[in-house]
Amino acid sequence: MSERLVVDPITRIEGHLRIEAQMDGSSIAQAYSSGTSVRGIETILKGRDPRDAWAFAQRICGVCTLVHGMASVRSVEDALQIELPANAQLIRNLMIGAQYVHDHVMHFYHLHALDWVDVVSALGADPKATSDLAQSISAWPKSSPGYFADTQKRLKTFVESGQLGIFANGYWGHPAYKLPPEANLMAVAHYLEALAWQRDAARLHAIFGGKNPHPNFVVGGVACPIDLNSDSAINAKRFAEVLDIIQSMQTFVDQVYVPDTLAIAGFYKDWAGRGEGLGNFMCYGDLPDTGTMDPATFLFPRGVILNRDLSTLHEIDIHDASQIQEFVAHSWYDYDAGNDQGLHPYDGETNLEYDGRGGVKPPYTQLDVDQGYSWMKAPRWKGQAMEVGPLARVLMLYATGHAQTKELVEMTLSKLDLPVEALFSTLGRTAARTLETKVMVDAMHGWYEALIANVKAGDTRTFDDSLWAPSSWPSECRGAGYMEAPRGALGHWIVIRDGKIANYQAVVPSTWNAGPRDGSDQAGAYEAALEDNHQLADVKQPIEILRTIHSFDPCIACAVHLTDPESGEQLRIKIS
Repeated sequence: MSERLVVDPITRIEGHLRIEAQMDGSSIAQAYSSGTSVRGIETILKGRDPRDAWAFAQRICGVCTLVHGMASVRSVEDALQIELPANAQLIRNLMIGAQYVHDHVMHFYHLHALDWVDVVSALGADPKATSDLAQSISAWPKSSPGYFADTQKRLKTFVESGQLGIFANGYWGHPAYKLPPEANLMAVAHYLEALAWQRDAARLHAIFGGKNPHPNFVVGGVACPIDLNSDSAINAKRFAEVLDIIQSMQTFVDQVYVPDTLAIAGFYKDWAGRGEGLGNFMCYGDLPDTGTMDPATFLFPRGVILNRDLSTLHEIDIHDASQIQEFVAHSWYDYDAGNDQGLHPYDGETNLEYDGRGGVKPPYTQLDVDQGYSWMKAPRWKGQAMEVGPLARVLMLYATGHAQTKELVEMTLSKLDLPVEALFSTLGRTAARTLETKVMVDAMHGWYEALIANVKAGDTRTFDDSLWAPSSWPSECRGAGYMEAPRGALGHWIVIRDGKIANYQAVVPSTWNAGPRDGSDQAGAYEAALEDNHQLADVKQPIEILRTIHSFDPCIACAVHLTDPESGEQLRIKIS
């Protein structure tokens, strides 16, 4: 095997991701994405009470926090055919919306922006010119020369100490950075502001779910009663706090996040032609405005786009065994009936096999990509690799004529003087995340107003207990709980037999995007994106790889889990 460029671990993500790139001079010829920790949460859930599954499944990740709990309770509700009270659906929508806004802002500033922003360059900025720049793009009040001078002084203290602290390990001074010092200083200031802002944004989960991360859920609704006269329920004071949080999020998105994205993107328009890859996009759909999971009421529409063709949306049936399947030809798993087939999640298996599937004993220089090279499986829709996430959702909204999305997309393309094809790129993926955040935070106002209207009309129901008792369940049933998590299409599939979990499988967004090749040597979304027009300015500092990988917002903790290195036993989770 010839030597490859290896980036391990990919930093500023959740979990452990290794990228190996086969180079052709300074260009990436082939890329390989490897999740390097083993997954086992499905095995942990077997034999447990389905009503408790969410509490375990939610611990798949601490960054994604509520999404696995949401998908889990929905899988049980789908299996038992439970219809939610309207208030419960609205509260869930608000919690999901808060997760989106919080997650996307945090990703942009703290995980992805530093791929484009040279922190050390900000030391050479003129605070007055930085103030003029900030005020030219936004009405955000923290934009005075003195404010930016103070920020620059704080940054200088970091640098002169010889320890960059939160800004350590960057490729500062890399020739691929293009922002002027003033834009860098503005972005660093907003990086620091976002750290403080996110504390308030997370409070909405605590109000409705009792805590954050991992708020509480319940099969059949939400775990928070509404009683305007009780201090231990959702009352008028807490409703007012929720509105304040929504308004605070909306102000930050409108006056900081959106303007910063457009300002930074203007210096990196060449990235509108890099990093697409697959050209196939999938969205399960989510955010109904009624108590049922009726796709006709979803904010995010359901469908598949193939080969960039926005004129045709293909339908998805997540229960159909021929549509969604997971393959393990290049993964460290074994299927009982052989590894040349795919399994639908209802029939999914989690059989670990490292030594006999190409696993190499650490420490190693590179993976044997001809065999297994990842603890992630390779999900496919009708045999085809899919990209999921913000770009898929924005394309789906744009293709179906969603008015606000079309306006935002066309405004962005016009401002950057780019064609619509620019959406299919690393830059387009990053911009899509920002634009859907604007759509989401505005939608939250509508859900909040609908919830208040229901309460004023006397409807305070948040939980349906009619099918709570296992004695009311069929002897066997199965269900799929899906949602559009911030990182993309998330599905949990459950088989319930005699009141217990007989099988449980989760196919997460980062498995769709970061999964390895399948038996047909079809690359996953990360791999294909890295092979799309990527030239490195400096192979010793491959910032270009980080830019494209980070544009997906990887969460590898969702896609893989841990095993004991001595015994090989899967990590068990204790819920206290």
